[in-house]
Amino acid sequence: MNPPLRLTHDGPLAILILDSPPLNLFDLAMWDAWEAAVTRLSADPPRAVLVRAEGRVVSAGVDVRVFADTDPAAAEAFWARRLRIAQDLEALPCPTVFAAHSLTLTAAFELALACDLIVATPAARFGLVERKVAFTPSMGGTQRLAGRAGPGRARELVLTGDLYRAATLAEWGVVNALFPPAGFAEAVHGYAMRLAAGPPRAHAATKRVVRAFVDGGVAAADALVPPVAAALVRTEDHRAAVAAFLSDGPDHTTTYLGR
Repeated sequence: MNPPLRLTHDGPLAILILDSPPLNLFDLAMWDAWEAAVTRLSADPPRAVLVRAEGRVVSAGVDVRVFADTDPAAAEAFWARRLRIAQDLEALPCPTVFAAHSLTLTAAFELALACDLIVATPAARFGLVERKVAFTPSMGGTQRLAGRAGPGRARELVLTGDLYRAATLAEWGVVNALFPPAGFAEAVHGYAMRLAAGPPRAHAATKRVVRAFVDGGVAAADALVPPVAAALVRTEDHRAAVAAFLSDGPDHTTTYLGR
């Protein structure tokens, strides 16, 4: 039996592929595969991560049988473990990209929101539809959606349970880039590979500054910037890029070593 989630690599780029036909549902096997993959990536971070899916849909969300089988006495621990997957994905020091070519519901959308960047086809649809089973998103999707689009939009999307096209979510600031369906897989791979070829220490620093802002506002981010900048000044990548810029201009092709 094939795993529901595959982790492959293309040089510096790690690729997570949902492949559990026909709907890429989040059942226990899918969650276990995600937990194992994120644990592996955390232990040995790549230069960037691309998440994509095989099949007609990205994911139809949580397998409803999970709700039927959950022991109420164990529910808090169960959902804390699922939330930890999103938190660990979010905490990776490298850029992470979630690519949605079509329908992306509940748990898959929540994991997309834990990534740095979301890219999609304009007609791809997203939804947090837990209200249909009298539930609420429990892998961090609501609060991360509020962080991207504001609390009012988060309330709207979760309370209505409606589906929203990627073109609309791009206007809200939730989706970062739109690519046409033709050649989508190649375009998003190139998008992610461009990030993987970038300066890893600088990328990690950017993520730290953004996290400081999310956690503590401008003042917390400001306090972090001077030591972060000082650490980057001491890196080989920074010195090599500055020298290349001075000799070859802004389109220089420096290879970054991550040190």
